Amino acid sequence: MTQSPRIPSALALVTTLFCAPALAATPPEGGLEVELNKLEQRADACVTYLVFGNRTAVDLTSLQLELVLFDDQGLIQQRLALEAAPLAAGKTSVKLFEVADTRCEQIGRILVNGIGACSSAEGTLTDCLQRIEPSSRLSTKLFK
Repeated sequence: MTQSPRIPSALALVTTLFCAPALAATPPEGGLEVELNKLEQRADACVTYLVFGNRTAVDLTSLQLELVLFDDQGLIQQRLALEAAPLAAGKTSVKLFEVADTRCEQIGRILVNGIGACSSAEGTLTDCLQRIEPSSRLSTKLFK
């Protein structure tokens, strides 16, 4: 008895239908550079200048960073959630974030503690925290 030639085609169709959404949600290739570039005091707030280098081939429609600020003694000052998107694929962008009720000289280190959201037009992306490449041009360290 011979097998029908349509079975492999049907199997391929089912595999394509069920695997295609998973492919859309795969992580982008390349890194997400995040550089702490400048801290600027404004009244009772510290303005943080972050330079983002989206070295992926995917436009990010959401990139929510969970940051934890430590003082120079290593004590936690506060926790922030910052939305950095939109971030165009292959583009460098500068984003400013105001940290209220904080003196810049009180910030010793900034931890990228997690990712609250990471997505493109195709849907939610995984593995974004692993792709973050933190750096700093200041004595204040940005790390994960």
